[in-house]
Amino acid sequence: MPLLEPKPEALRPGAARTPSVDRVAARQAPGTPEPLRGDLVALLGPEKVLWKVSDLVKYASDASPYRFVPQVVVVPQDIDDISAILSYAHGKGREVVFRAAGTSLNGQAQGEDILVDVRHHWAGIEVLDDGARARIRPGTTIVRANAALARHGRLLGPDPASAIACTIGGVVANNASGMTAGTTRNSYRTVSSLTFVLPSGTVVDTAAPNADEELAHAEPRLCEALMALKAEIEADAGLTARIRAKYEIKNTNGYRLDAFLDGSTPVQILRGLMVGSEGTFGFISEVVFDTLPLDRRVSTALLFFPSLTAAAAAVPRFNDAGAIAVELMDGNTLRASVSVQGVPADWAELPKETTALLVEFRAPDESGQEAYERAAAAVVEELDLVAPVASVTNAFTRDAKVISGYWKARKAFVTAVGGSRPSGTTLITEDFAVPPARLAEACEALLGLQARHGFDAAVAGHAAHGNLHFLLAFDAAKPSDVDRYAAFMDDFCRLTVERFDGSLKAEHATGRNIAPFLELEWGPRATELMWRTKQVIDPDGVLAPRIVLDRDPKAHLRGLKTIPEVEAIADPCIECGFCEPTCPSHDLTTSPRQRIVLRREMMRQPGGSPVETQLLDAYGYDAVDTCAGDSTCKLACPVGIDTGALMKDFRHRRHSPREERIAALTAKNFKAVEAAARLAVAAAARIGDRIGDGPLETVTALARKAVRPDLVPEWLPEIPGAAARKLPRTSRTGASAVYYPACVNRIFGGPEGHHGPSLPQAVVAVSARAGKPVWIPEDVAGTCCATIWHSKGYDEGNTVMANRIVEAAWGWTAGGRLPLVVDASSCTLGIAHEVVPYLTDENRELHRELTVVDSLVWAADELLPELTVLRKTGSAVLHPTCSMQHLGDVEQLRAVAEAVAEEVVVPDDAGCCAFAGDRGMLHKELTASATAKEAAEVNGRTYDAYLSANRMCEVGMDRATGHSYYSVLMELERATRPGAVTR
Repeated sequence: MPLLEPKPEALRPGAARTPSVDRVAARQAPGTPEPLRGDLVALLGPEKVLWKVSDLVKYASDASPYRFVPQVVVVPQDIDDISAILSYAHGKGREVVFRAAGTSLNGQAQGEDILVDVRHHWAGIEVLDDGARARIRPGTTIVRANAALARHGRLLGPDPASAIACTIGGVVANNASGMTAGTTRNSYRTVSSLTFVLPSGTVVDTAAPNADEELAHAEPRLCEALMALKAEIEADAGLTARIRAKYEIKNTNGYRLDAFLDGSTPVQILRGLMVGSEGTFGFISEVVFDTLPLDRRVSTALLFFPSLTAAAAAVPRFNDAGAIAVELMDGNTLRASVSVQGVPADWAELPKETTALLVEFRAPDESGQEAYERAAAAVVEELDLVAPVASVTNAFTRDAKVISGYWKARKAFVTAVGGSRPSGTTLITEDFAVPPARLAEACEALLGLQARHGFDAAVAGHAAHGNLHFLLAFDAAKPSDVDRYAAFMDDFCRLTVERFDGSLKAEHATGRNIAPFLELEWGPRATELMWRTKQVIDPDGVLAPRIVLDRDPKAHLRGLKTIPEVEAIADPCIECGFCEPTCPSHDLTTSPRQRIVLRREMMRQPGGSPVETQLLDAYGYDAVDTCAGDSTCKLACPVGIDTGALMKDFRHRRHSPREERIAALTAKNFKAVEAAARLAVAAAARIGDRIGDGPLETVTALARKAVRPDLVPEWLPEIPGAAARKLPRTSRTGASAVYYPACVNRIFGGPEGHHGPSLPQAVVAVSARAGKPVWIPEDVAGTCCATIWHSKGYDEGNTVMANRIVEAAWGWTAGGRLPLVVDASSCTLGIAHEVVPYLTDENRELHRELTVVDSLVWAADELLPELTVLRKTGSAVLHPTCSMQHLGDVEQLRAVAEAVAEEVVVPDDAGCCAFAGDRGMLHKELTASATAKEAAEVNGRTYDAYLSANRMCEVGMDRATGHSYYSVLMELERATRPGAVTR
């Protein structure tokens, strides 16, 4: 064992706990039992089988209120693996559930036996016919697909609020729609073709010319049975009419029986049935969508009404005016949204009865936009709107930033309201639709029903389509609360069906939540046809039993998850999964959601239980060590949960007092440490030049084993040589700003083979060239942004350096009179924001007087207008860092790059590189995983320049792509340098 290996006990929950009724049983502590584990390892290989109890727990939860612990999780890489899994399940009498993003709200992505992760290894998009169609793999998020299509002026029809995280496979399998899809732009209407694997293992490509012939050969009984069901349905005029009527409004409850009416062959029928089948009919391995025009001329308003019913009554008017979206948010939703960054704080003061409509019109051109705006103005003129707080304008706008803020608030409905629920309560999201003309009446009835059952739910939804969502919070550990919820559901379902002839699930799909009420909505005849369809396609019941179809009248009450209280920073989490795609470690170990899920299971356990012990043993590496600490999860989370900060706190808890003292000592003596580090880098570079990098890698590997992998960096061949010992000479006299070269740029030099000015020389030169000279203080050595200590959870060292840099910066800038320009985005973030909690009261006052400016902002806003670009490189690919995302500097990176390159590309898969200072040297597998997709995209072609603005991120991308990344400011210096220039 390494000398300084941290003890898992340091993270054992210390609070007194009452074991939860739904805790993982002690018998499951060893993980997947034999022979299941051994069989699947032999079948698929060990790397595709997740069997530890920590693996099972982290996959047991999703965005729904349910929790089922699988026996095993498998991660297939191709259709052959899928077929092998299904064949094994048939032979052994086992059950299979497919899970992609885990954003489903009704438990359909959870299984109790073999759970198949089809997010990993299943991403990718091929744009066809100049964007008119797109071939997309099931693990691709909607946002990622639309990013590729946007370059062609196209987009997908489905647009669920969870588009940042939900994947194509789940969207099609649930027929999820969203804000604008309605009944005409959803998957059922816009999917051109599917490729899927039936439970038998048969692969069907519905676009193949001979698809029906091949299916008839492989599955003759299936084809015969499907055509018989079609004939039976079509022979019943009343049933046919009923099916058609049910899909005049949004409906995802049960199977798409209209597939039997719309399809004329078995393959066509299956293509329709697969949409909305929730993984119960097969695995969708590829989807070809017919795309829609991306109308870029947008006019949007957030209009406030005195009541829910008043807002609902206005919806038909905007529909008639041509609005593409009319979204409703009630008072509870609006007030909860103040937790979302950018939402006006005064929304917290809105009267409870206040309701808003988010109304949007989209047009392809100016004339169309103006016509829509005139129609909208005519509607607004007839409405009795209210402005209860100062931020309310009740006006249409074209301002993209304002519009984005409106949508951010709307899309955060579930997470914002869920985040404000009482601690320890479970959140349930209900989803129903009524004929749009009866929306106001349905709202009034819903409010009355909630009041009778003691719920104060939040209501929002796609009002244009008569589709509303509401959230209920209750304590699943209290039988009385569960009984209250059950009574409410009985009354709600009867109300929706019997009074409004509505849909009990408009877009979230049946799942487990509404399965007991399927017959109430559809009647016995149609429901029995659904059971028979399932029997025809999956006669052995291998796929997703108890999802969609369940004869247990209390199935919706089974598996409700308790939500034990965890650390305050993470406690609001509703496990929605929005954070997962942005997390650098989500393909390697755990995601932010999974880190919280695992922590909650620890809290469910009695202290010292075998399960808790196993979870703690795995948590150190899987959760704490492999967290990049970049906090991009905070940006993706609608309520700003910063799991990265929690992991840094856990790192701190694992430190011994001795480690904290040593870390503080390095901060106090950082001038000497900095000089030693520069000398060490220079010496290592010389050794590498003479005998290669192998010996250095061997030595550092041995040191890591002896001391601790999370403390001793591994030598990487991409690590640059040392920076010059002296910084450029500058003058304080006449300086427009103080230039602070980050310690990383004082220690490490530029990329190998670079013969131009260093980054500090480039910043000094280009600033002078623009007539805005900068001054580098003589005493910057020994100072740092404190991120070195902050990222590792060394609070004492962090406190020492945070206060030192603020005191120094205040002096350098003459009490804040000059801006402080920082040449590494992570260091800008550190000085501008992250040091604040560690400052003394006096230094917080000094910090408030500072203006900390990232070098990108300095270059884009202050220098570019004064510079003459004399030459441009041909093409440049950019790596926006996570710190730029936090600072909002990505557009400045692009602006500078566009000034110096003819073509600028930001990869669609760009994300945090996870190098995170030195974490890429501590856990190189983390950076390899985090950058894999971006690197593959970058290496799909060649570029003349590879640009970023953070040295260690550049090193990370060097390693990932094999190309030398460097600061865009160095390219700006080259582009504006007088005289002849060579690279």
